[in-house]
Amino acid sequence: MSADPAATLVPPDPAFWDEMVDGRGAIRPHWREVAAMLASLPPGGLAERALRLDRAFEEEGVSTLLPADPGGTTVERPWRCDPVPMVLPAQEFAALEAGLAQRARLFAALLADLYGPQTLLAEGLLPPALVFANPGFLRPCRGLDRPAGLHLLAADLIRAPDGRWHVLADRTGVPDGIGFARENRRMVVRTMPEGFRLARVRELRPFFELWSDTLQRLAPPHVDNPRIALLTGGTARPAWFEHLLLARDLGCLLVEGGDLTARDGQVLLKTLKGLRRIDVLLRCVEGALVDPLELAPDSTLGVAGLLDAMRAGGVRVVNAPGSHLVEAPALAAFLPALCRRLLGETLLLESVPTLWLGEAAVGPVLAEPERWRIRPALDGAAPAIDPAALGDAARADLAERVRAAPWAYAATRAVPPSAAPALVEGALAPRPVALRLFALADAAGGWRVMPGGIARLVEPPGPPAAGAVRGEATKDVWVLSGAEAEIAGTHLPPQPALAIRRASAELPSRAADDLYWLGRQVERLENAARLVRAMLARLTRGWLLPHDIVELRILARCLAEAGVIGAEAAALPPDGAALPRALMEACRPQHPMMLMFEQVARLARAVRDRLTGDMWATIAHLSAEARAATARGAHAFDALAPATAAIIRFSAGVAGIAAENMVRGGGWIFLDLGRRIERAAHTARDLARALDQPAPRLEAGLRLALELCDSAITYRSRYLSALQAAPVLDLVLADPTNPRALAYQLGHVEARLAEVAGAAEDELVRTAGRLRGEAETMVERVAAADEPALEAAALPARLGTLGAGIAALSDAIARRYFSHVGAARALGFGEEEQVEG
Repeated sequence: MSADPAATLVPPDPAFWDEMVDGRGAIRPHWREVAAMLASLPPGGLAERALRLDRAFEEEGVSTLLPADPGGTTVERPWRCDPVPMVLPAQEFAALEAGLAQRARLFAALLADLYGPQTLLAEGLLPPALVFANPGFLRPCRGLDRPAGLHLLAADLIRAPDGRWHVLADRTGVPDGIGFARENRRMVVRTMPEGFRLARVRELRPFFELWSDTLQRLAPPHVDNPRIALLTGGTARPAWFEHLLLARDLGCLLVEGGDLTARDGQVLLKTLKGLRRIDVLLRCVEGALVDPLELAPDSTLGVAGLLDAMRAGGVRVVNAPGSHLVEAPALAAFLPALCRRLLGETLLLESVPTLWLGEAAVGPVLAEPERWRIRPALDGAAPAIDPAALGDAARADLAERVRAAPWAYAATRAVPPSAAPALVEGALAPRPVALRLFALADAAGGWRVMPGGIARLVEPPGPPAAGAVRGEATKDVWVLSGAEAEIAGTHLPPQPALAIRRASAELPSRAADDLYWLGRQVERLENAARLVRAMLARLTRGWLLPHDIVELRILARCLAEAGVIGAEAAALPPDGAALPRALMEACRPQHPMMLMFEQVARLARAVRDRLTGDMWATIAHLSAEARAATARGAHAFDALAPATAAIIRFSAGVAGIAAENMVRGGGWIFLDLGRRIERAAHTARDLARALDQPAPRLEAGLRLALELCDSAITYRSRYLSALQAAPVLDLVLADPTNPRALAYQLGHVEARLAEVAGAAEDELVRTAGRLRGEAETMVERVAAADEPALEAAALPARLGTLGAGIAALSDAIARRYFSHVGAARALGFGEEEQVEG
């Protein structure tokens, strides 16, 4: 790279303010250390850092859901961060900090009035159409103790060609992006540590420590060690991964609406051990959806009765529902006057020039389409419309709609944003950039601005869309330390002593459900791979012997019952071309094997907050490897064998990493319980098929039973080469030392259920013990019979009955721990509603 990084920049458009290079082509002072670091990299060094940064995000699984094609669907994409940061000098950030803190105070006062006395409406300082017609105005929130209280604020800013910053949009409802800003910083520091140290960049950690302390202090009075939860909309929501990051950074529970219930003026978390009170709820779901009882009857994201609990003072919700009201784009036209009225101050950080067309002249705006962007007056998330970019017919249609209902639209001046250096095709080039900063209300009533943020590269020439930070690439924002910058962290007050706990009592029932089914789906995938592998071993032998044909028929029926191939394919001659085609077809997209991978991915994502970084990396890496290998199997029969090996490695990796990295608490219990239930179910089913043979041909079934239970080597080491019914069945059904034996699975199910129930005499524990005893009794009968082969021939029916019992036990587990049907007696409580603070 050239010694002068500015020499690699494409000359910017004169209409842009360049963040790095001034009008004379010189590096701006606050960029010099970063520029020197960039210049010190070897040729191709910056591109190599960018690849490392992308890999780091992929390994961590950092992603977001973005709009796909115009069909309205969404697609998951890896999060991208440009390796070149956005740099702000200390003095400039101080001005932004003051302006953003003032806007936060203004919005807090504005919300308090609009949900309270509404004096601004009475005085005519704010049109009623911007309040009462606004879907963000939630009338039930007027009765709250702290109506629409503001806790966190975000603002999208752009720098105009004159060098001044303007606010494009305010985010007062669910200010997203802050979790990704923290993750950007982690990854950029990991990838480019020398630049971070050289430039003396302010840390983000104290801000998050302050945030965590503030949430603790927001709890209702007289609550020691308050329980804080982050309410997310779930894995299908665009910002879910950010919610996961925030929950970890702030040390709070990650919950969904279905995890909570509101009773007697409190919000309670449904856990395996009963109900636990939630004291503070960090809301990351749209305010209009948080209470289906009073706000949105069809919402599945909220908690019925939440507003009532807020009125009773049993829970504090931040940001409070209703705070979304002041995001209305048209409100920007009234902020200077409102600031003078409510705060007695001049607005420090102005919005992009905005007109509310309900009282402004529509004609001049429509006559200059290149100067204005048209936006819905009340919807801050809707993208701006560039009239100049429309065709004549579309522009005429827009003009007709605006003239018909001018109060429904606002006009925003088209201000080209400033340009910052970005890596484009291996070289630095100026790209338009928008900045998002965040402000937090501390416990003392002041506002603190995070010394950093998230910048988004936008497409020229117009201003960025008003929605969330969703560009193709983002930037870390480096705020430089001043000469006398305070380096001390946040002072944390003394905390009361905590009682030692060794039980995972607060595992939400939903998380237990997802972990349970994650274990089942991984085992289901492994069983399918083992069946396919056994079939491939015979199909590739060349000339098939009679016993090979018998075993192939058995395996085909097992695969059909497992849902891997269709019943029609399983019934065809096993030595034809139908079975190979069916196996390859199962590996195609939206077919059984790939659908199993999708289920595993969905469940793993849902419990991401319960997995350590090592666990997630192992699951993600091995799953991607196995999925790619399976996809190749859809096109080449020879690729099926490597695919089955990759799937079995994946399953073994999940089991191994869980055994070594998960505390033996509720999460591990239900993950292991799911694995054992599923393995017991398919072992009983497959052994019933294998043994469903006339006594003279039982040897083929016994050989297949050893293979499917991965026990052939153990059998040979114990009994050499002689195949007899009793020893084989003892090894695959009753041996307590064989991790593939049926009784081994049921014994572990019995132990896990005793751990979670806390009692060995529990009904479900006794049921598991009875099923284990039935498996052991089968072997005893065969061993004691005069004709073991004849007795073994009766086992398929008994194994079918045992399989039905395992399915019934699984249903009973779900009823007790996931849906809480009959939970009072199952959990040993006097009442289902028992609550622990």
